Amino acid sequence: MIHPTSKVLIAGAALLGVVSLGGCATKKFVREEVAVVGAKTDAVSGRVDTVETRVASVEGTAKDALDRATAAGKLAEGKFLYSEVLQDDGFKFGVAKATLTPEMEARLDAFAEKLKADNRNVYIEVQGHTDATGPKAFNYKLGEERAEVVRRYLNQHGVPLNRISTISYGPDSPTAPNKDRAGRQANRRVVLVVLA
Repeated sequence: MIHPTSKVLIAGAALLGVVSLGGCATKKFVREEVAVVGAKTDAVSGRVDTVETRVASVEGTAKDALDRATAAGKLAEGKFLYSEVLQDDGFKFGVAKATLTPEMEARLDAFAEKLKADNRNVYIEVQGHTDATGPKAFNYKLGEERAEVVRRYLNQHGVPLNRISTISYGPDSPTAPNKDRAGRQANRRVVLVVLA
């Protein structure tokens, strides 16, 4: 027979064994859970780094856009002198074309000579326009090509490039409805804005 004191000792040893085994299982469980939480924390930290990089990129892009807008604003603060619209019969671009005809070149020669005769420090904004035929993206590019061909021609005839800027309005600023051929032809134009 087992003595009552021995029963208490055996029960105490068994209880101690169960408690110590439970403690080991708890430590293992905690380690596993900490590892899972650590992996999730690392993943979130990586996402935060990616977001911070994107925010920095957007901030840089926004700053560049603000700088360009400020520079354009300074140019626009110049006093408007006059505007010359090149769209009459002697100055019409063909459909989807950005090439100068001899008539166009003669008009641009006269414009360049007028600028030289005025002998003033002026800025010229060359605005390219198109009709509404075709995709908008194509028309914006075509308007820019028309403005750029005029810019290069003026530069070749003595107007400094740093005094000429270009912009494309594409089909956004029509002077006539795009419903008929005459209206579309009137919208294929270049506008020269002279600022002091």
